[in-house]
Amino acid sequence: MNYIISVINPDGLPIMTDICDKLALPMTLAVRGRGTATQNMLDLLGIESNERRVVLTIAGEEKTKALLKEQRRQLYIGVPGRGIVITIPIKSIGGGKTVAFLNPDEKASYTPIWDPNFELILAIANEGTTDLVMNAARSAGATGGTVLHGKGTGSRNAEKFYNVSIANEKEVILIVAKREQKAAIMRAILKDAGPASQAGTITFSLPVSAVAGIGNYAEENEE
Repeated sequence: MNYIISVINPDGLPIMTDICDKLALPMTLAVRGRGTATQNMLDLLGIESNERRVVLTIAGEEKTKALLKEQRRQLYIGVPGRGIVITIPIKSIGGGKTVAFLNPDEKASYTPIWDPNFELILAIANEGTTDLVMNAARSAGATGGTVLHGKGTGSRNAEKFYNVSIANEKEVILIVAKREQKAAIMRAILKDAGPASQAGTITFSLPVSAVAGIGNYAEENEE
């Protein structure tokens, strides 16, 4: 099973909702986000706004494939500026009833798999410092990211060890990176926008099981 993060344009949300309904995906959430593309890139792609919708859902292997297929067909994922999709393998689920609810049409047991070519970098930074984080990431080869707004719940240990307040308003920046670039991007973020900087960024990465909408790789894996 996979946790699927779909970053799409706002006008694609009704289509995405319809796709999820037809596939009977049991849990789908949509949150607001924004892209990190520069104005020059927006102008080049003919995009008027950086606003995004981030759709979070869970699907078994077969429905993951079906979802990616429909996203490419109906949302034109793979066309520049139309969005990206990242699937993260779920390692474990609490309780047999939960497994049955989330994965009703497939076998209850499964072995997580991941794509060795890409990883998802999450950078949690202070509000208003996304440009600082992304400038550092781009210097190491990152091509873009998606920003979610949030608020921490507080941690005295974080303030003690990192000199940052987790309880402040935060921006969560999602960056998909090729595996060979991941370490350099994370080092660049820590160097220029790490815990000791204005951004106060804490960063980590997760494996992914599939990606779509990222250059030629998405086209090669369309089948």
